[in-house]
Amino acid sequence: MFPTFTSRQAIACTTLLIAAAAPACASERHDRDDIHAYMHGAHQTVQLGPRPFFLVEDMEDGKLKRKLQQCSNGPFRKSDFSIGHRGAALQFPEHTKESYEAAARMGAGIVECDVTFTQDKQLVCRHAQNDLHTTTNILATPLAAKCTQPFVPATFDANGTLLTPAAAECRTSDITLAEFKTLRGKMDASNPRARTVAEYLGGTANFRTDLYAGPSSGTLMTHKESIALFKKLGVKMTPELKSASVSMPYDSDGDGTGDYTQADYAQQMIDEYKAMGVRPRDVWAQSFDIRDVRYWIANEPAFGKQAVYLDDANVPAELPNAAELESYKAEGINIVAPPMYALLDVDGSGKIVPSTYAQNARAAGLDIITWTLERSGVLADGNNGYYYQTIDSAITREGDVMNVLDVLAKDVGILGIFSDWPATVTYYANCMNLK
Repeated sequence: MFPTFTSRQAIACTTLLIAAAAPACASERHDRDDIHAYMHGAHQTVQLGPRPFFLVEDMEDGKLKRKLQQCSNGPFRKSDFSIGHRGAALQFPEHTKESYEAAARMGAGIVECDVTFTQDKQLVCRHAQNDLHTTTNILATPLAAKCTQPFVPATFDANGTLLTPAAAECRTSDITLAEFKTLRGKMDASNPRARTVAEYLGGTANFRTDLYAGPSSGTLMTHKESIALFKKLGVKMTPELKSASVSMPYDSDGDGTGDYTQADYAQQMIDEYKAMGVRPRDVWAQSFDIRDVRYWIANEPAFGKQAVYLDDANVPAELPNAAELESYKAEGINIVAPPMYALLDVDGSGKIVPSTYAQNARAAGLDIITWTLERSGVLADGNNGYYYQTIDSAITREGDVMNVLDVLAKDVGILGIFSDWPATVTYYANCMNLK
């Protein structure tokens, strides 16, 4: 389980600190910011909304359903098992202040900022360096002129058949931090049949909503701002260093020499946590690039100890074998994070069980985090895509998501799971007493 400071310990320490007689507690909560975060974050009322209750009621009758039903009156608390994936991206524009706040309100104990950089080498929260055209309103602003590829409308033949889809590419490295801060976040989507910018900015999946993507919401954030917000919300942090779309080293000043290396980038992210007094044990730095993880292990061992190596294998055949997983552990990697499908399989009776990969990872002594729940829309249609590819035959109703969680938690033994709607995981974690 992620290291956690229990409510009982926190209350005891807070009481003693108020009495000015808590040297032992002071070592646990070493500065006033931590106390403030606990008082204003950990004591926040967790609000789950109707979705987890709907999912439980939709489950097939059985022992697990009855267990989960017994928890319906709460109380519900924040849990480190529940990780806000880009905040609460099922309904809120990802990596925005509003999305992060929603995730914390739903009891996510850890929230993610994907980290990339602007033209002037400032770190910001975006899922990719080159996604501004689908996650913000940049194409509808004068900054569209700075995009790597301005908007190109779709073309059709005389019968209305699509010939070439609409396209654009706008990078954070195309603009300065000041320019980035003028943009507004929107739901990540685009319309390939768009003839106009307005049409292109649409395309939100029908299981999501644009209700929280209006002109007064979608507040973009720098990495530093996300740290400050997470401290205020009393949540822990899992930043993901994103691969750059520009060549590295990055020629930031245009003099023809790359002066911003990958190591500079990886170090800058950690330095911002250190500068803001965040304890290494409250940060799970992630990367899909094993070189970043190796860098943190070698140069920032306090942070490297719980750095997360992400695996984005598209199909099971691409997953690392037992020997590769053992090699990760041998070089100091302690946590791996594959997609959900990699950890699950279906046995001869149709039951969801741990996969060979999951068994090999645990045998190698690796801890496991996984992603991403609540990102597949309606499950009962039997075509659930990437995240359920190994277990689709066992998914027949919406409530089966709780069965998936149960196998991941109890049989695979994951530390936590990213979710686009953290309330679902928070409900399960509270019911099963996962801190």
